[in-house]
Amino acid sequence: MLVIGVTGGIGAGKSSVSAILKELGAIVIDADLIARQVVEPYKPAWLEIKEAFGEDFLLDDNSLDRKRLADEVFLSKEKKHILEKIIHKEVLAVIKEKLAAMREYGYKGTVVLDVPIPVKEGFLDAADKVWVVVSDDEIRIKRLMKRRNMSREDAEARMSSQLTQDEYKALAHEVIVNNGSKEELEKNVKELYNRLLADFEAAYS
Repeated sequence: MLVIGVTGGIGAGKSSVSAILKELGAIVIDADLIARQVVEPYKPAWLEIKEAFGEDFLLDDNSLDRKRLADEVFLSKEKKHILEKIIHKEVLAVIKEKLAAMREYGYKGTVVLDVPIPVKEGFLDAADKVWVVVSDDEIRIKRLMKRRNMSREDAEARMSSQLTQDEYKALAHEVIVNNGSKEELEKNVKELYNRLLADFEAAYS
């Protein structure tokens, strides 16, 4: 089983790369999706967040008030750390469980770990190769303004709250520059993936 970790800053195109790999036959484990699932009402992460932040951060249906929570942690590094620690622990457990199940089943294909925050445990130490997706800052800002309806100020703030692109690059086996068209990205990803598959098969044949 080949495990590729795909990461990168917001607006760089990480999810686009994962989607291309999915079209090529890989199974994608999406950490963002898991993070939304583990905070559903009455799940362990939800209980911990309620305990740490209080019931003021719940909506009428007991789901998390995501916007209010995001605003709260944006203003406090300490609270951001608390929230991330709670969620990461649960996301990590799910990722480990999924990978273990696939290995036990004898899956021989490719698994993609689509992870926005490249933590060591469960991502860097689980991936055979780490691909980092980068884009020019101005391109990222325009994508966020268009696709997520953010203001320029919000986009810049979200970007600055993450690792710098150089910090992401330092973790990479491969860096994918996504400044062009969707077709260019597809071509680059397919070439890189085919090369990796050939190397992987040669190493284990």
